[in-house]
Amino acid sequence: MDIITTDRAALTRDGAPDADPIDAICRLVGVDGLDAVLRRARADYPDSAHDPSVLLGAVRHLDLASRGECDRLAALARAAAECTSPEAPRWEMVAARVASFSAARDLAERERQMGVGCLREKIALLARMGLYGDYVLDAYDADELDRAEAMIRPERDELLTYAGLDLLLSRYVICSHDHVPLESPQEMFMGIALHLAMNEPREGRMAWVGRFYDMLSRLEVTMATPTMSNARKPLHQLSSCFVDVVPDSLDGIYRSVDAFAQVSKHGGGMGMYLGKVRAKGGSIRGFEGAAGGVVRWVRVINDTAVAVDQLGMRQGAVAVYLDAWHRDLPEFLQLRTNNGDERMKAHDVFPAVCYPDLFWCLAEKDLDAPWHLMCPHDVLQARGYALEDSYGEEWERRYLECVADPRIPKRTVTVKDVVRLVLRSAVETGAPFAFMRDAVNRANPNGHAGMVHCSNLCTEIAQNTSAMESVSTTVETREGDPVVVTAVRPGDFVVCNLASLSLGRLDVHDDAALRRTVRSAVRALDNVIDLNLYPLPQARLTSERYRAIGLGVSGYHHMLAREGVRWESQEHLDLADDVFGRIARHAIGASCDLARERGAYGLFEGSDWQNGGYFHKRGYEGPEWDELAARVGRDGMRNGYLMAVAPTSSTSIVAGTTAGLDPVMRRFFLEEKRGKMLPRVAPDLGPDTYWYYRPAHQVDQLWSMRAAGVRQRHIDQAQSVNLYVTNDLTFRQVLAMYLEAWRRGVKTVYYVRSLSLEVQECESCSA
Repeated sequence: MDIITTDRAALTRDGAPDADPIDAICRLVGVDGLDAVLRRARADYPDSAHDPSVLLGAVRHLDLASRGECDRLAALARAAAECTSPEAPRWEMVAARVASFSAARDLAERERQMGVGCLREKIALLARMGLYGDYVLDAYDADELDRAEAMIRPERDELLTYAGLDLLLSRYVICSHDHVPLESPQEMFMGIALHLAMNEPREGRMAWVGRFYDMLSRLEVTMATPTMSNARKPLHQLSSCFVDVVPDSLDGIYRSVDAFAQVSKHGGGMGMYLGKVRAKGGSIRGFEGAAGGVVRWVRVINDTAVAVDQLGMRQGAVAVYLDAWHRDLPEFLQLRTNNGDERMKAHDVFPAVCYPDLFWCLAEKDLDAPWHLMCPHDVLQARGYALEDSYGEEWERRYLECVADPRIPKRTVTVKDVVRLVLRSAVETGAPFAFMRDAVNRANPNGHAGMVHCSNLCTEIAQNTSAMESVSTTVETREGDPVVVTAVRPGDFVVCNLASLSLGRLDVHDDAALRRTVRSAVRALDNVIDLNLYPLPQARLTSERYRAIGLGVSGYHHMLAREGVRWESQEHLDLADDVFGRIARHAIGASCDLARERGAYGLFEGSDWQNGGYFHKRGYEGPEWDELAARVGRDGMRNGYLMAVAPTSSTSIVAGTTAGLDPVMRRFFLEEKRGKMLPRVAPDLGPDTYWYYRPAHQVDQLWSMRAAGVRQRHIDQAQSVNLYVTNDLTFRQVLAMYLEAWRRGVKTVYYVRSLSLEVQECESCSA
C-alpha cells in the first residue's frame, strides 16, 4: 500500500497530484480510445494489486514524447506486462487488452488504406494477394460470408493473455509478405471455422460454422498448430505429424527420407521406424560385414532435417525409433550425447526405443539378466520371419527361438547395461522416448488390419504402420517421350489430425456442455481428413482408409487447480478417471453418429469397435456403455482411431492454459522473446489455486505415472507424458518411474526433463 500511495502522490507531468491515474496515463500516452480500455480493465480487476496507479508508476518513467502512437501503446503494454507478479497476475490481461487495442487500430488503418469494408471484401482481396484460399469464396456465397461476419465477437479478444495474443499475431494470423498482420484474432478463428465447415450440407452449414467458431474463439478447443496456421490459406496442410516404416533396402530407405523431406517442407513432423534396417556389419547380398548400420542412415535423416528448414522458419523435426533388441542399440542410444565419436552423432533427431514387456519384466526382477541384441536381417534369413512384426506372447516365443538359434549372431549384454545407457542419455539429452510396443498393440482397436511399430514425434500417436513396397519400374511412352514409371504399394503411412479440449476453460461437471464441445471437435477433426492438402499420396490413402483423428486435452493442471485437487492424491486419480471416461464416451458416440450419417471407416468390419472387444478390454460396463457398444456394433465408427493427447506447448499459450497433461514448471516467470518480456503465469493464479500449482520437479513422478495409467484406459492411442527428474535422484529411482509407467499400462513416455536440461518443444504437434 505504501508503494501505491507514493505513486499516487506524483501522477502528472507538472507534479500536481491527479485524482484519477487512468486520466494521467491517457494524457501521457495521448491515444484516443485508450480511456475506455483501461476503465473496463479496472472494472474487471478492481483489487488493489491491479490499481491503475501501479501502472502509472511504471509508465511515468518512460520517454514517450519522442515516440509515435503505435510505439507509445506498445510501451504501455510492455509496462503493464512487467507489472505482472504472483501477487498481481492479472496485469498480463491488462497488457493484452492494451496490445489488442493497438493491434485493432493498426489493422483498421490498413483496411482503410486497402479499401476493405467488410469480411467478404477482405477475403476476396487476400485471395487475390495469394494469402487466402479462393476455395473459401467458391464454397460460400456473399450472404453466408455476411452471416459469418455477424457471428464474430471482438470482445472475445479479452480472453487472450499477453503472451497468447503475441503468439497469435506473430505466428497464426495471416500476414503480408513483409510480416504485417492483415486479420484480427477473431477473423482468424472465423476463417478456420469457415474452412472446417466447408463440406457440411448447405442447409445446416452456417450453424456448424457458428459452433466451430464458438469453441475456438472461447478458447474451449484448440486445433493443432498446422490447422490453426494453414486452414483458410492456399497451402492448407492441416496435419501435425506423420509416421513411416523404413524398409530394409537402399531404394526404400531413400524413399522414406524423401517422404520426410516432403513432410518437413509442408511444416509437419515425422516419426520413422528403423527397426527393419539391418545392423552394422550385417550381410548385403551374401557379403558379410558390408552393412553400415542404422546410425549411418540416422545421420542422413539428421542432415535432411537441417537442410529442409520450412522456408528458413525452423528445421525439420523427426523422431527415429529402434527396437530394444536391435544390435545397433548401444550406438543408437549415444546419438545425442556429448561424448564419444562425433562421426556417430546425430544431434538434430530425437531417438526413441520400442520396448517389449519382456525387457521390463527382467528389469524389475533381475537387472543382471542377459539381453540379446540381434540384426533383424539375420533373423529373417535364419528363421523366415520378421521378429519386429510380432508382439506379446508371439514375439517372446520367437525371440527365445532366435536366442537359441546358433545361426543368428548375438551381441549379448545385461539388462542393466541397456538401462544405464537409456537413463544416461535421457538425463543428459531428454531422450530416448519410450514406446511400450506390447501395451500399444494389445489395445489396438485395428489389430485385425496390421500392427503398430512406433509412434510419432511427440509419442501420442498409436496407429497401424507398414512400409512401402516397390512393385515395378517400367518405361512408357507419353506424348512421344519415354517416361520412367515406378509403382509402389503405399503401406500404412500415418497422418496425425489433432485438436485439444481446454479442460481448464471447460466446466467438466457440466456433462451436457462437455458432450456438445466434444461432438463439435470430433466433427471438425473428421472434416480435416477430407479438407486437408496432403504432402504425399500415401498419406491421403492411409488417412482415408482409417479416418484416424486424435482428440486430446490441454489445461490438465489448470483443471486440477481450479477444482482444488492436489496432484498427489487419490482425488486426482478419481477425477481423471471420471473426466476422461466421459470424454471417451462422448467421442465414441460422436464418431458413431457420424458413421450413421456419413458411413463407417473402411476397415471397421473385424475391428475391436465392431466386435465389442474395445469395450470389453477396458472394462466398460453399465447401461450407458452397453447401449453405446450396441450402437457402435450396429452403426459403425467413422474414425478408426479417436483419441490422442499431444503436448500442446504453443496452442496452450494461445488458450491461456497449462500445456497438455503436464504440471506447471513454475507458477510465474518472465520470458524474454523478440526484445519484450512476456509474463507466464499459472492460469487463474490466486489464493484459492496457488498451492495446487505444485511445480513439476517437486511432484512425485510415481503419482504422475499412476494418473497416466488411469487416463490411458480411456485413450485408444497414447499420451505425451513427460518425466521430471532432479539431480539428486538415483539410477534405481529413475528406473522405478519407467517401471511404474509400464505396470500401469502407459503406452509411451516422452521427454525426461531434468532441472539442468532445456528440451526442444514440438511445434508441429501443438494442439
